[in-house]
Amino acid sequence: MVNQKAVVAGATGLIGKELVQLLLTEPRYTSVTLLVRRSTGISHPKFHEEIIEFDQLEQSHVDLSGADVYCTLGTTIKKAGSQEAFRKVDYSYPLALGRLAKAQGAKQFLIVTSMGANPKSRTFYIRVKGEVEEGLLELKLPALHFFRPSLLLGNREEFRLGERVSTVVSGLVSPLFTGPLRKYKPVHARTVAKSMLQAAQNGMQGSHVYESDQIQAASTGNEGK
Repeated sequence: MVNQKAVVAGATGLIGKELVQLLLTEPRYTSVTLLVRRSTGISHPKFHEEIIEFDQLEQSHVDLSGADVYCTLGTTIKKAGSQEAFRKVDYSYPLALGRLAKAQGAKQFLIVTSMGANPKSRTFYIRVKGEVEEGLLELKLPALHFFRPSLLLGNREEFRLGERVSTVVSGLVSPLFTGPLRKYKPVHARTVAKSMLQAAQNGMQGSHVYESDQIQAASTGNEGK
């Protein structure tokens, strides 16, 4: 298929930046729109920016009709400043985007959540990720894809000591992530982006969950092996 359009929320994040680069070079997409709070400075013939306030997303003039909607929005409690602010970015904004996608007839919705996402978890982060999955499922979108990566690898703009230490340690023990432990192996942000693009191109209806090991396999063409 050609003449497809993609809409991305969270384009300036670790996965979002990788995803945008893939979308701009993907011939199936003739239009790529980024929903951003400030300009990214990217220049490309099929690229568009919509400068928006996510708090007023559902009142914006964003056009999601027939689009593949990619949501890579996410933050940390430290960066957000509070659990309430974190919840707004990781729950309220994606759910608002999902409602808009449903109302406007988007083709499919693809979102990055987290390994272990569970609305009943005692861990706040994991619980919020599970709650946003639960909320999106209730919308009954025609095609809904959840990506649950483990520790993300890549070059972040901000320094995160905990992640940096975890990345080093994980790299040392990476050969041990085999068999049932494969889903805990760190995954590169570009690998997640590739997996999202592949899932969108498969055009499957209904809801689908991709655990971290499946994300790894799909991006290298080894799914099911």
